Formats: sequence, structure tokens, C-alpha cells
Amino acid sequence: MEHRIIMSDLPAALEEAIAFNDKGLVMAVAQQHDSGEILMVAWMNRESLAETLETRQVCYWSRSRGKLWRKGESSGQTQKLVELQIDCDGDSLLLRVDQKGVACHTGRRSCFYRSLNTDGGLDDTLPVVTDPGKLYGA
Repeated sequence: MEHRIIMSDLPAALEEAIAFNDKGLVMAVAQQHDSGEILMVAWMNRESLAETLETRQVCYWSRSRGKLWRKGESSGQTQKLVELQIDCDGDSLLLRVDQKGVACHTGRRSCFYRSLNTDGGLDDTLPVVTDPGKLYGA
């Protein structure tokens, strides 16, 4: 019989290794598994992490909405978990993912699309790949 992870039921070794903050959250960095490209940073709680491990579809915790955020649920731009790594302090996770489409709500491949230039200003370094209005039906 296959064991299903339910809600906050995490493997003991993982539960011990992760240092959730006082709000029960841990930072998660999403990285494209085959290119190393950093896609985004978000937060996870025990429930979103357990769901991610169970389904292999990445689920975050939305602090602004106060609920689970299943990446790609409304846009179709999903992240499939390939590997999960934990940093030395246990206070951040690296999610090596297979990103379908764009990761950023701006329609760019990565949320890290602005670079500091020599004049102290910011330059956009990644193009908009997908019209955000088409992603979210606006």
C-alpha cells in the first residue's frame, strides 16, 4: 500500500532538518534543474511542502492571500519538482524544478530580470515572453 503524505505529515528527517520561522514558513528558491537558472523565490509551510512532495507539482504558501498557492493553477505555468535540497542552516530550500512556460507573473522566464547598472539604475535583462494578461485572463 502506497503511503500518502497528508497535510503537514513530512518525513521525520526532513522535519528535523528544516528550520521553519516563527510563522511556520521556510524560504524556497526555484531553480531550473537542467540550466541552473534561478526562477523565483517564494515561501512554503509544512502543508505546501507536503503537497509538493506528494504530487511533485510545486505548491507554495501565499503570504498575501493566506492560502496555498499551487504554481500554475491559474496560469498553466507549472513547476514539477525534480529534486529538493536544504541549505546548511535549514532555513531555505532549493527546489530544482522543470518549469513549464514562464515563472514570473510579469511574463518573464525568471523573476530575476532586473540588474543594477553602473549608474545605480536598474536595467531589464530578460524580455517579456508571454503577455501577463493572457496568463491570468485579465
